[in-house]
Amino acid sequence: MTTPVVVQINDLSKRFVIRKEKSLKERIVNWRRSNIHKEDFWALTDVNLEIRAGSTVGLIGANGSGKSTLLKLISGILQPTTGTAKVRGRLAALLELGAGFHPDLTGRENVYINASILGLSRQEIDRYFDAIVDFSGIEPFIDTQVKFYSSGMYVRLAFAVAVHVDPDILLVDEVLAVGDEPFQRKCLERIRTFQTEGRTIVLVTHGLDQVAEFCDRAVVLEQGRVAADGSARDGLRTLRADFEQSRQDELARLLDGDELAGHTRFSGVALRSSEGDDSHPQLRVGDPLVVAMETQTDGAVRDATVGMAITTPLGLTLYSTTTRLLDAGALELTGTQQFQFELASLPLAPGDYAVRTTLTTAGGVELQTVPVAAEFSVEGVERSLGPVAVDAKFRRF
Repeated sequence: MTTPVVVQINDLSKRFVIRKEKSLKERIVNWRRSNIHKEDFWALTDVNLEIRAGSTVGLIGANGSGKSTLLKLISGILQPTTGTAKVRGRLAALLELGAGFHPDLTGRENVYINASILGLSRQEIDRYFDAIVDFSGIEPFIDTQVKFYSSGMYVRLAFAVAVHVDPDILLVDEVLAVGDEPFQRKCLERIRTFQTEGRTIVLVTHGLDQVAEFCDRAVVLEQGRVAADGSARDGLRTLRADFEQSRQDELARLLDGDELAGHTRFSGVALRSSEGDDSHPQLRVGDPLVVAMETQTDGAVRDATVGMAITTPLGLTLYSTTTRLLDAGALELTGTQQFQFELASLPLAPGDYAVRTTLTTAGGVELQTVPVAAEFSVEGVERSLGPVAVDAKFRRF
């Protein structure tokens, strides 16, 4: 049975007008010039998405890519310039720090106002009020005006209200990053509970590990358009590749005319197992691995550092080292050179893994990073969870 679509976005675009005048008076006095000196900015362009009930979707992308604007359009805070955004079910949104709170009202008063906006009756709020305050952990300050709250207290109270209004759809926009670690852990546990209950969650975050852990789908936005829409693994790979390309472009601009600018790169990376060379070797638990790489340098780079890392397919670093950490001495990169890292034994559990390679200068400038330079698999009997293989035994006394 196919789950229903709870968020339907069709040809959605949003335009903002950027004006040069700084005040309303300047607009009125110079209205002719005001119409000339203005600029249209399209935050979103022709976005099409379907989100089905029970899914957890991560919206990811660089700053300014349109993630927050899209959530505001879904929640109805903003109206689209063209296209439609339709929602089915009760929606709760955490979009901005303090959004929906009146600074001159107390926390108690804001709970009642905010929960009523989200669709709860007075009787329902009375029933949930103690649970909301207990979850937020700010009971001593609940009758204090919220303008005296810290940013963490704002988030605690807002999230507590949002998760207690029994939402079918929960929109979260990066605000959890403000809370301390214990509260973040509590929030993430509640999100896991929502997932098991079959609720729909749309999460905007720059914490890509959260996307890898919680989301079954990732939508990558780039300059207001959908650049990728698929599994979390594919989405994170696309985003990291975009980040690396942007960083390379920025490095080329910063070092324009310098001998390093765009002239040092990996021209090849290969893996070698005990069975020989293979584009995607299949290892056994504890097998050795050799990471061979070739660099191409136009000119010369003195005192360079070469690094490699073993990562999960979602980019989580499991092991990382560099020539500097291995006391290999300063490297001078000229022309075509070849290097290799020899890993005597990989205590990795069965699964898929990737190799990341890096080139940096003595000053710490990254010349190139290849997030997925090569891939390999580990085969064997699964006797544990997680990426680390440990020979464990159980005894009963």
